[in-house]
Amino acid sequence: MIRVVDKLLLFLYSIVIGIISVVFVSVGFAWINESLSIEFIETLYTNNNYLIALAIVGIVLFLISLRFFIVSLSRSAVSSQSVDQRTEYGDIRISIETMENLALKAAMKIRGVKDLKARVKATDTGMDIVLRAVVDGEVSIPQLTEEIQISVKNYLEEITGIPVTNVSVYIANIIQTNTIKSRVE
Repeated sequence: MIRVVDKLLLFLYSIVIGIISVVFVSVGFAWINESLSIEFIETLYTNNNYLIALAIVGIVLFLISLRFFIVSLSRSAVSSQSVDQRTEYGDIRISIETMENLALKAAMKIRGVKDLKARVKATDTGMDIVLRAVVDGEVSIPQLTEEIQISVKNYLEEITGIPVTNVSVYIANIIQTNTIKSRVE
């Protein structure tokens, strides 16, 4: 929801800034003559409704700018997501990307798995892993998914030392393997 609001604010902000920049360019290249500019400014100062509207627009633009400033500072923290562990020797940070690759490595060892995508989410209690798999059409899907879940959970916990709370497997598709049957006549 916040991303949608930010996109809407960015859209409005870019339109207003675009209009203001066109006015500045027009004044800079003297496309708007001096008398017209002075007349416009005098009109603004003589009518209180225009001044109030201008003040409101300025406050809204300032608040939007402040929002984007805060979002720009917080985005850098989001882009480098990791799970932190503290040991007696110091801190260890393992990136989410590393955990996703470890989950893929463990799941690809299972016979019948043809293609995988992994998504890891760090929670307060451990890691939540979602795997999207394309599998061989000749294997039992419940048995295969159970093998994947056990393998990924054990492998990640052994390698990283971080508990895995959930491994969800979504079978996106199957691939038929071509078995070559020779026929003797």
